[in-house]
Amino acid sequence: MDSIQTSDYFIHFNSTCYNKLNAHLAEHNYSIIFVLVDANTHNYCLSNFLRQVETTCQIEIIEIEPGEQHKTIDTCVGVWNALSELGADRKSLLINLGGGVITDIGGFIASTFKRGINYINVPTSLLAMVDASVGGKTGVDLGHLKNQIGVINTSEMVLIDTAYLQTLPQNQLRSGMAEMLKHGLIADRAYWDVFENPSKLNVNDLDSLIYDSVLIKKNIVEKDPNENGLRKTLNYGHTLGHAIESYFLSHSNKDSLLHGEAIAIGMILATYISIKVSGFSMEQCENIKQTILNYFPKETIQDSDYLPIIELLKFDKKNEHGNINFVLLEDIGKPKVDCKVSNDIIIEAFNYYKA
Repeated sequence: MDSIQTSDYFIHFNSTCYNKLNAHLAEHNYSIIFVLVDANTHNYCLSNFLRQVETTCQIEIIEIEPGEQHKTIDTCVGVWNALSELGADRKSLLINLGGGVITDIGGFIASTFKRGINYINVPTSLLAMVDASVGGKTGVDLGHLKNQIGVINTSEMVLIDTAYLQTLPQNQLRSGMAEMLKHGLIADRAYWDVFENPSKLNVNDLDSLIYDSVLIKKNIVEKDPNENGLRKTLNYGHTLGHAIESYFLSHSNKDSLLHGEAIAIGMILATYISIKVSGFSMEQCENIKQTILNYFPKETIQDSDYLPIIELLKFDKKNEHGNINFVLLEDIGKPKVDCKVSNDIIIEAFNYYKA
């Protein structure tokens, strides 16, 4: 697959990845290379990655605990201290080898350590490949509130090696599908149509679907890098999805949801809300609901969960002047941003999801 050029960096794929990485390392006289991993990518991905790296530069490994619950400032402090103790300076490089948590937190750590060092993202999960690979969003959670602290700062390059997907459990692989489905709904009906019959998809289709998904997001981000308008459409399903993810994460009596699992629910809710607010058709809504449920089993949400989840919406990053702003659909491929939605309609949408 051809590399994808964004306005600031290249995204390289599969065998091209390591040639480009090694050329970059040869060109830049880095003082030390640090590789940030979690316990999972340390066990399943690191040895393969290091085998591909050709450099005489010193390489140090820094490992953090896996999972969204560790995407915190406390984890950053631990990594910042490790960088300092291992002699990192302004000419060091941080390579983030892992899923969305690693690329989010690693990008933030690099962007803030000594006011910024270079970093490279090597996403190993499907979600990170199609979502975290584009746009330069970095950050951490504030308690159970998603991505409240962070900066937009792009990496030197992104390396997408789809061989790492073979290390993923099924639920992690499925989680990434949510962002791909979203890209179809907000930008490309033909891309969405590919997913309508999962029995016709196989693993051989995955590389091209990932490539197209990255292109969709790249084209949106380049037109609106600072999220003033069009880029907001990438938050389709995320307003309620993030609130649901945070709510499940913060309640010990509930199993936490993966990001994609929560966003899948959020997209069904947003599609129903689109019927009520932006004239979307019920027939298409039913089709979208069924398509998403073909990939994501229905989660249990009690009536008593509705209001606490709605209360979390006030922390959504898209909010302005105290207003909660939703991204909705007028049609597939035709999103509408900054939509105001009443609590009554949100509750209707929850009941529709449960029905």
